[in-house]
Amino acid sequence: MKVIVAADKFKGSLSAAEVGAHLATGLYEARPGITVVQLPVADGGEGTVAAALSAGFRFVRVVAEGPTGQRVETGYAEREGVAIVEMADVSGLCLVSGDQLAPLTASSYGTGEVLKAALDAGSRRVVLGVGGSACTDGGAGMVQALGARVLDKTGRELARGGALLAGAHQLKLDALHPALSETELVLACDVNNPLLGSRGAAAVYGPQKGASDADVKQLDRALSHWADIVCATTGTDVSEHPGAGAAGGVGYAALALLGAVMRPGSELVLELIDFRGNLGDAALVITGEGSLDKQTLHGKAPMGVAAAAREAAVPVVAVAGRCELSAESLAEVGIRGVYAVTDLESDPQRCMRDAGVLLERLAARIAQDWLLDAR
Repeated sequence: MKVIVAADKFKGSLSAAEVGAHLATGLYEARPGITVVQLPVADGGEGTVAAALSAGFRFVRVVAEGPTGQRVETGYAEREGVAIVEMADVSGLCLVSGDQLAPLTASSYGTGEVLKAALDAGSRRVVLGVGGSACTDGGAGMVQALGARVLDKTGRELARGGALLAGAHQLKLDALHPALSETELVLACDVNNPLLGSRGAAAVYGPQKGASDADVKQLDRALSHWADIVCATTGTDVSEHPGAGAAGGVGYAALALLGAVMRPGSELVLELIDFRGNLGDAALVITGEGSLDKQTLHGKAPMGVAAAAREAAVPVVAVAGRCELSAESLAEVGIRGVYAVTDLESDPQRCMRDAGVLLERLAARIAQDWLLDAR
């Protein structure tokens, strides 16, 4: 009897691979005769490269500029000319401590450096996973790293940061990386926000990056000016395109200047790990993430897993640190049961600290409820 474990990370506690390992341990202890296939998943944000590595990609190291100017060791996953770049690992909020948040000056430049490294190495299909970014710079830093020039009124290169886009005067694309014209760039994105306005990059995501109300207004004005510059240069306005507001506007720059095509991040990851190819003889799929809540229902990794498994008529259950969704809403998306760490431990700190052990206990419950034939 084969069980597939395809869970996302428990943020702040366990990586997706660690979640899978603990669940496998609990399943093996309860049902020693089963086969457990661990397929860590992600939705394009943190953990996307790790999911690719678990599927046989190799890791290529890159040293690049972090969101606030520091050099960071990062990299991308590569296999047969396909590169997976994870923005969170180079320009992510996880790289900036709470007292160092820089909503006005953080940059996506390092993301562009990693993309450049992949292009220089010959990758001709690049998947850019966005999510968890620390910046709201409209992707200007990213395209600067790829050879574009953003100039102020004096003809000087504009410095980093979203707020400074208000001073942009001219965009030059003649030195943009030549390989982009022959490369398929896929934007792995699970949000549909436009670039500007009340649902835009600054308004929706700026506060979690440390932006005050005044900062949000300043950034939105600067992004609006940046969009005017880009539109004047390209003749096309994609600022209202769903996903343009992703990752502080990196989605906008990828669509408007790099010729990217947007696809759901969780869907892309499932393809990379050949999830459907593993479903054929599976008796059960276990998915999940740290918090099953309303955000989960909007394209997060467990939803993609559940949809694919339901197509193959394989039952799906979920694990979570906590669950805020009703059994009815989960059943509607194909999840037939949920097992939460909070069912075993009510103390949030202990849930975080002992998540691995608690997941092993939940796995034993799942085995008892769903794997009766494997006794």
